[in-house]
Amino acid sequence: MTTPSHKALVPFVSVDNMMRLVHSIGIETMLRDLAEYVEVDFKRWELFDKTPRVASHSEVGVIELMPTSDGEAYGFKYVNGHPKNTSEGLQTVTAFGLLADVYTGYPVLLTEMTMLTALRTAATSAMVAKYLAPKGSDTMAMIGNGAQSEFQTLAMKAICGLKTVRLFDKDPAATEKCARNLAAAGLKVVRCSTPEEAIEGAQILTTCTADKQNATILTDNMVGAGVHINAIGGDCPGKTELAAGILTRADVFVEFPPQTRVEGEIQQMPEDFAVTELWQVILGQKPGRRDDKQITLFDSVGFAIEDFSALRYIRDRIKDTEFFIDLDMLADPDDPRDLFGMLQRSQS
Repeated sequence: MTTPSHKALVPFVSVDNMMRLVHSIGIETMLRDLAEYVEVDFKRWELFDKTPRVASHSEVGVIELMPTSDGEAYGFKYVNGHPKNTSEGLQTVTAFGLLADVYTGYPVLLTEMTMLTALRTAATSAMVAKYLAPKGSDTMAMIGNGAQSEFQTLAMKAICGLKTVRLFDKDPAATEKCARNLAAAGLKVVRCSTPEEAIEGAQILTTCTADKQNATILTDNMVGAGVHINAIGGDCPGKTELAAGILTRADVFVEFPPQTRVEGEIQQMPEDFAVTELWQVILGQKPGRRDDKQITLFDSVGFAIEDFSALRYIRDRIKDTEFFIDLDMLADPDDPRDLFGMLQRSQS
């Protein structure tokens, strides 16, 4: 039997190994690291292929592919969004991702991205808040205390110096879960019984609810001057969280307008509604926060470049570690033209 002189093996990071990697690095350190990778790629924004995610919608949810490339590496994420899953004891969002070498087309990483997406989403939120939130912001209202809430809170602590989080969810059990998980985080955690109570004294308002509907989590009269709104729950057509009146009073910042206009809070607004692209703020081409009275709004829907940044980070961090296994997923015969011969020889 002829055996290949080498095998093209692909590193695979399972959920278990992803969790081990997070613990070995430390979650706040990892959130800071991910934010730096995302920020670097936002500064290279014009190098990337950019396309809105490819979505397959059904009555119960959505399945999406999120691809991009910087010309040297290619990455994509497969992700679903099924709000009804929670009532069935399942995750609303699950994901996996792949990074490949553009020169050969060979994959160089396959990884779970359910955990990683929560981390990169939180890291991106806090990286953006660094540019848009009022200086000295130390209190955040976390409205929606589901799977993302702890990650969002810890990222704001690690990157923006958050000291207090005020929690609200229409399901008190979710708030208790979040408060319990954050008990040892070194934060003041305040349970609130209404959204209005949650936003008292908060400079950062994060909305992150799961129901796929046009909801009004924040009404216009709830939002005063000088706050930063981190709106991460409106992430698909027909799903919003903010009253339209808030958008007209705020300066709105987005990742990729063609995607955000379909999926984000601004789907409520006319096509010519003015927004600022974040990469321009990060490069200093456009202003972010200008004064203490300005309302800034990050209309976050998640974009493929952020996933690309997370994939790059995992590829770099797992080198020389035990937090992956090699998968034999690429046929790699000694003679590239003799794939059939490889199959024949395998029989013996």
